[in-house]
Amino acid sequence: MTGQTPIAAARGIAISQTLSDLMRDDRGRLLSALVARLRDFQLAEDVLQEATMSALVHWGRAGVPTSPQGWLLKVALRKAIDRLRKSGRDRRGADDLARLAVDEADDTEPEVIVDDRLRLIFTCCHPALDPKSRVALTLRCLGGLTTTDIAAVFLDAEPTMGQRLSRAKAKIAATGIRFAVPEPQDWQARLNSVLTVVYLIFTTGYAMGPMRGHDLCDEALYLARMLNHLRGEDPEIEGCLALILLTHARRGARAPDLGASVALRDQDRALWDRAMIADGLPLIEVALRRGRVGPFQIKAAIAACHVGGETSDWPQIEALYRVLLQHEPTPIVALNHAVALAEAQGPQQGLRALEALKGDLQDYQPFHAARAQYLGDEGDYDQAREAYRRAIALASNPSDAAFLTNRMENLPR
Repeated sequence: MTGQTPIAAARGIAISQTLSDLMRDDRGRLLSALVARLRDFQLAEDVLQEATMSALVHWGRAGVPTSPQGWLLKVALRKAIDRLRKSGRDRRGADDLARLAVDEADDTEPEVIVDDRLRLIFTCCHPALDPKSRVALTLRCLGGLTTTDIAAVFLDAEPTMGQRLSRAKAKIAATGIRFAVPEPQDWQARLNSVLTVVYLIFTTGYAMGPMRGHDLCDEALYLARMLNHLRGEDPEIEGCLALILLTHARRGARAPDLGASVALRDQDRALWDRAMIADGLPLIEVALRRGRVGPFQIKAAIAACHVGGETSDWPQIEALYRVLLQHEPTPIVALNHAVALAEAQGPQQGLRALEALKGDLQDYQPFHAARAQYLGDEGDYDQAREAYRRAIALASNPSDAAFLTNRMENLPR
């Protein structure tokens, strides 16, 4: 009989699950440790994948080692050195290869792996890469998403996304982007690039909903927590984490039946995640007390004004958006300020502010949804229907389209 025995099959399943859990929790740490040694993204990723395949075989025979992360790092490093020796194309010279060989010769498996994930995420989010590549590379290296998953996020063909990832890794190598945490004078500008990527991952997930096997909102929350762990007491990191927590806390009321979305003003607050709110509110308070206010702290303070009481504090939200406009004078922030004006001071004020944004946001669905809402509040139902139709045509998912359609159909005739 050539098939596996039930015991062997059960052991194989257990090993596979152990590896899956390990790579979800520690892939970023392992990959960053390899990139730090090899200074080659693609090589590090290839040999880590080979090491996991070896683990399926060796752990199945000998059991899971005492330090499975150390075992994977050691085997991956050995495979990298074998590749470099065989290819004869190591650009860094004999000295570096000798240093890697010393690590390989050490028979002990490292119990503690130095956490270089902070360096890894700053490299993935380097300004020399285009924004889409920063998001894709971060999801690949630190989120552990496959190329197929990332292609689905961007509605790209898998080969196209594979080429994008390959070009990004090649550009890091060719342009000499350092695998390093920025110097103090560059910290704030580079940090904003990283936090923008993390928050873009969150907002993408918020718009598209859970995908196959992944929720991008959870991925962004994981990355924000990781940054806060690796670089504690930075107010903008705390602000970004608080913003994600306080926004994600409302997910259960936003589309509770996975049908039409529910507007914030109509959500059942009993469905909000109170544990997330309890984590987020003190975090933004601590960040603001540090006295170095930045845009992510302001956005988190706005989110706190929505969830901190029985109703949203619109006058305070409007004031905070005026401050945010000084940091980020963009049409999107101006749109949010117009909505806050309408809620705090009446629809006429909001519509006046929206009118000034018509040229910049003509193809932006939330702009037309906001106009439709406040035109309807003012009793201009014909123009409201026209704005709803435009918003429905631009809706990015069925839940939003159903919500807008329901709003339009409930307008008085």
